[in-house]
This record gives sequence, C-alpha cells and structure tokens, in this order.
Amino acid sequence: MNARTASARLLPDIDHGHLDALEEESLFILREVAASFERPALLFSAGKDSCVVHHLATKAFKHRDEATGRWHGTLPFPLLHVDTGHNFPEVITFRDELAARTGDRLVVAHLEGSIARGSVRLADPLESRNGHQSVTLLEAIDEHRFDCLVGGARRDEEKARAKERIFSHRDSFGQWQPKEQRPELWTLFNTRLKPGEHFRAFPISNWTELDVWLYIAREGIALPPIYYTHEREVMRRRGLLVPRTAVTPPAPGEWIETLPVRFRTVGDMTCTCPVESLAASATEIVAETLTVTVSERGATRMDDRASDAAMERRKKEGYF
Repeated sequence: MNARTASARLLPDIDHGHLDALEEESLFILREVAASFERPALLFSAGKDSCVVHHLATKAFKHRDEATGRWHGTLPFPLLHVDTGHNFPEVITFRDELAARTGDRLVVAHLEGSIARGSVRLADPLESRNGHQSVTLLEAIDEHRFDCLVGGARRDEEKARAKERIFSHRDSFGQWQPKEQRPELWTLFNTRLKPGEHFRAFPISNWTELDVWLYIAREGIALPPIYYTHEREVMRRRGLLVPRTAVTPPAPGEWIETLPVRFRTVGDMTCTCPVESLAASATEIVAETLTVTVSERGATRMDDRASDAAMERRKKEGYF
C-alpha cells in the first residue's frame, strides 16, 4: 500500500480532537511567555516545528479576518534565526519570504560573525557547524537582552529533550542543568530570573511528530519544499542518505545516487540527511509517520549519533 492510498484510508479514522487540546495548551504557554517576560523571542529555523510554533503564535496574538483569511496584528516578540552559513538554500528563501509576507520582525544571528570575532574556531572549513550554534545563540541573547526564547523542541524527539521542562531555566552562562529544573505542577510555572539568566519555553513539548504533521495538514501550514518528495543526489554513509552539497561532497569511492527523498527535519547541511519517500503532501506524510519506529532526529541527524549523550552535552552548553 503506497502513502497516497494509506492516507486516504487512515486519515478519516483519526480523531483530531486531541489536536484541539494540544493547541489550547500551546496557546496558553505562548501567552504565559508574553505575560511573564520583557524581551522574549521565537527561535525560528523555518523547520516544521518552528513553523507550527509560529502558526500557533499567530493564532495567539493576531486577529484573523474571516472574509479574507488574512491575519492582522503583530507578534509581541521577534523571530530569531541562528544562521550557520550551511543552511539549505530552500530553507533560507522560505524564511525570508515568510517574514516578508507576515510582517513579523526577523533577527538573524550569523555564525560567520562569531567566526570573525574569534568566539568560534573551526578545525576544518567543512566541519559541522551545528554544535557551534550555541555560541552564536548566546551572543545574540546577550546583544538583544532576550530573557526567554520560545522553541519548537518536543519530548519525543530525543531522550535528553524528554527531560526538558516546558519552561526550561538557563543559568547566567546559558547552560541547562537537568538536576536543577523547576517543578511544573498544575501548569503553574516559576519564571523568576536572576540577572543574566534566561528561560527557554517549549509550547509543543507534549506533541509528537505525528501530531505535528496532523496539525500541518489540518491547518494548511506552509513549509519549505524540501519537506516533500523531490529528487536529490545522495551518498549512502553510515546507514544514512547524505545529500550531495558543496559542504558535503562525496568521499573517494562513494557512489552518487539520485533518489526521491524528503527531509523529516531541517538543520545544518553537514549533519542533516533525508529519507527515501514519495510523500508529496502533509496527509501522505501522516500515513508514513504512522509506520515509523525511529524519531526524526534518530533517523536523519548525524550529529546525534556521536554518542548517546551528544544532545544532553550540547544542551548543557547552551544549545537549543
């Protein structure tokens, strides 16, 4: 059974009522952020999760004209993107078009700037810059005096993220201390900060990858085109399909194939891999997602395979 046939059979049987409950919780969290902090920002990578959070923020703070379908108003915080310089071009184009279309303020922190300042030093020009984003992010927090960053991380993605609170406290060094997280009983959040500290807030913590795609399909949320099937040159490496790009060239002896693929998650080109897929719509991806047994990070991210504690170590250093 192909994805198109499966989606036609399965989607009518799925109860979408739980999406309303998840949406309501997320809107509540976003409004708590706006009420509790003076200078929040929304971390926006133009990936599917941050696009969902942006859509939720639009619902939380803007007014929709039912006659035209257009949203009016402004978000109470800017969009913040940490640009590694190794992002997929389609994602950067989508990011800029979305900001221009919605009128939302976009702040871009460039990792190239951190390299120029000497705060980031690369051992090799082609090495993954994903882990180095922490430095650029913390510099942007310091420059703009952000006291809360809203992110699209979910607990089902990776075991270190499963430890994360919805309101995640970061110390004056921007570090995450898993043993010092604050309790969140009865949706009561302790948002008190000392000078130099900040919070990360995760409105879709309790969502799954399937929830995200069901919501994208229901709401008609636009995404970068690389999330849907397209032909791309890839190399098979360590059980993954590595996209052929200027920063991920084929190694000697590697065979280059052209396959129909899509990305389950989007990040630095040096560590993000696609999966074989013919899914051309969100509903077809829902059907595929119903059958997967590995999270998108586990299936497509080379940096998370460095060790079992790779994500937790980066989070303690200030990562998203």
